[in-house]
Amino acid sequence: MLQRVSWILWTGIVVGSLLLAGCAPRTVTVTVEVPVERTVEVERTVEVEVPVLTSGGAVTVLGVWGGTEFESFSAAVEPFTQETGVGMAFETSRELSTVLVTRVEAGNPPDLAILPNPGLLKEFAAAGALVPLDTFIDMDQLQEDYAQAWIELASYEDHLYGIWVKGALKSLVWYSPAAFEAGGYEVPTTWEEMLALSDQIVADGGTPWCIGLESGAASGWPGTDWIEDIMLRTAGPEVYDQWVNHEIPWTDPAVKTAWEIFGEIVRNEDYVWGGTTGVLSTFFGDSPTPLFDDPPGCYMHRQASFITSFFPEGVTAEDYSVFPLPGIDPQYGVPALGAGDVIVMFNDTPEARAFMEYLATAQPHEIWAARGGFISPHRGVSLDAYPDEITRVQAETLAGAEVFRFDGSDLMPTAVGSGTFWTGVMDYVAGEDLDAILEMIEASAVDAYGG
Repeated sequence: MLQRVSWILWTGIVVGSLLLAGCAPRTVTVTVEVPVERTVEVERTVEVEVPVLTSGGAVTVLGVWGGTEFESFSAAVEPFTQETGVGMAFETSRELSTVLVTRVEAGNPPDLAILPNPGLLKEFAAAGALVPLDTFIDMDQLQEDYAQAWIELASYEDHLYGIWVKGALKSLVWYSPAAFEAGGYEVPTTWEEMLALSDQIVADGGTPWCIGLESGAASGWPGTDWIEDIMLRTAGPEVYDQWVNHEIPWTDPAVKTAWEIFGEIVRNEDYVWGGTTGVLSTFFGDSPTPLFDDPPGCYMHRQASFITSFFPEGVTAEDYSVFPLPGIDPQYGVPALGAGDVIVMFNDTPEARAFMEYLATAQPHEIWAARGGFISPHRGVSLDAYPDEITRVQAETLAGAEVFRFDGSDLMPTAVGSGTFWTGVMDYVAGEDLDAILEMIEASAVDAYGG
């Protein structure tokens, strides 16, 4: 039987440009997935050479985006191609870091790459692999368009190396307005009010929180976000930075306090849906589902802005709302914890420079914002560009936060941030001794940070 092969471009490379006659092609080599209807085993990937014909050249962009994320990014880039004739060849790889390291060492990096955290940016900048953007970007305009925290996150040794093209806000609590109204509950504005509300919900026979930590090999990561948020609210941004950089040990009282405050919620059997056993075994994407049960299985769920994509089918924006995770120590206000995607430049070409300059403007951000599923740290994006009030609140919080910090575990060495920190959270919720857990993480940090 003949094999029927279907080529799905976005899983490997998509040419975001017009094919114009009489133009010299630029060839890039990429790996694409090849879904196959077959009766025998065959290789699932092949290497192909793809000619990109454009009137003004092309830029190669490497990232992890596929599906709707890639489609929205392509739509955001389309006006640039229409105006300049410069096309985009987008390469997708789920092993982004490994692929980039290999290609940089081989002297064949993409023109641009979209990185999921500033840690990678700093690694490549320190290695001399990136082009400093402040050599051609209008820095005065950029400082008007981005909060200083975002500029610092994209900088290394006083040079700018990245433009933030997408943001995510993590310091959010999701709830059902209908359930709050039925229970006579008001949105808390302080940590004390939030705990008092939790106690009232328990007294009324309900469960205040839904928390799920299960995520396969990544189990525990949602708990790290809680601890990071609490660190910002109890120890402040400077101590938070010291912790992330291992300038203070994991056994420091400031770190232990954050874990203990997290424990007051997550280890309270009355506070969490399914008890601690439920917290440990519930997939993080399923954990907000009880918000929408009748009667509600829980009333609050702390998670990043992306969680709406996991809400049950049939749930609409009218069924939920959100409030910022309240502050704890008034001197630190209500900090914002988040994440984002930053685009960096490996090859200094006129086409790559023009592409980066375009991404630094509000136009591509507003195009993506209108398509939904996106918030931008760019201050020039009109709030009216966002499709609903909930997203507008998140965007305003993200772009306007006076204290913003990137997800700490993403900045730590992998052995800690994606290793002992994750497993330590699971052990802590399971009831193990906190001092022993922090000593274990500290031992791994000494090795990972080199002392």
